[in-house]
Amino acid sequence: MRIIVLGSAAGGGFPQWNCGCPNCRRAWAGDPALRPRTQSSLAVTADGERWLLLNASPDIRQQILATPALQPRHDGRDSPIASVLLTNGDVDHVAGLLTLREKQPFDLHATRATFDILRHDRIFGVLDRAVVRERELVLDRATAIGGGLTVRAFAISGKTPLYMETGEVEVGAETESVIGLEVDDGRSRFVYAPGCAAITPALRDRLAGAPLVFFDGTTFTDDEMPRLGLSPKTARRMGHTPMSGPDGSMALLADVPIGRRVYVHINNTNPVLVETSPERATVEAAGWVVAHDGMEFEL
Repeated sequence: MRIIVLGSAAGGGFPQWNCGCPNCRRAWAGDPALRPRTQSSLAVTADGERWLLLNASPDIRQQILATPALQPRHDGRDSPIASVLLTNGDVDHVAGLLTLREKQPFDLHATRATFDILRHDRIFGVLDRAVVRERELVLDRATAIGGGLTVRAFAISGKTPLYMETGEVEVGAETESVIGLEVDDGRSRFVYAPGCAAITPALRDRLAGAPLVFFDGTTFTDDEMPRLGLSPKTARRMGHTPMSGPDGSMALLADVPIGRRVYVHINNTNPVLVETSPERATVEAAGWVVAHDGMEFEL
């Protein structure tokens, strides 16, 4: 398998268009210690011809421009993107579908809960259902994607998308609204979990033995956003597990046997974006890699 990190930032990208937090100010000024990043997405292939996108970022056109493997190869309308799979209904994971509306055939994979969101929002009607084939994912069932890839979706601790929140918001439920993925080509596998509100014993078991894991790296501390005065919401209230602390991902996954562990979906406020920061050094000392756009992996 060949895996390309198309986008490694959380919603809004980095630097975020309307943000003057310490990280963004340095990035706007061109500080080489902070690489700009687009919003979270991976591209995967097993045969080098047909590509699967994991989430459709609002930045998908920019990502395709930066990734020759995803660009047209033949005359007329053409794309090597054969499938798109959505892990939830968050804006930073579905808005890119609007860019893919140009009557290009591909399979769209999602759970029923995510399809319900798309079907009830008329703007997604721009996707021509005559050529965009909906494939409903069933949890814990292996699904052949084509090109030699198989995925298995599993429920992960999360919450409803922000734009669908009403009243008291439940955070941490494990339903098909937020999923993780095991992606397999018959020789190896990796796990993709860009959003995770809590690390459960079942998730630890799921990750154990994986040669490669892409995991939620939204914030370094739980109180990162409130401390900077940018939002009253903690990481966990937003449905994300922080990296640090006794109940953060570094600590809770430290003893889980994982080959390579990679943080994705990194918020613009996260100090690990600064390549010379003590937080980056802490993460790397714990065996984690901080993803950047264009990073590639082979299994």
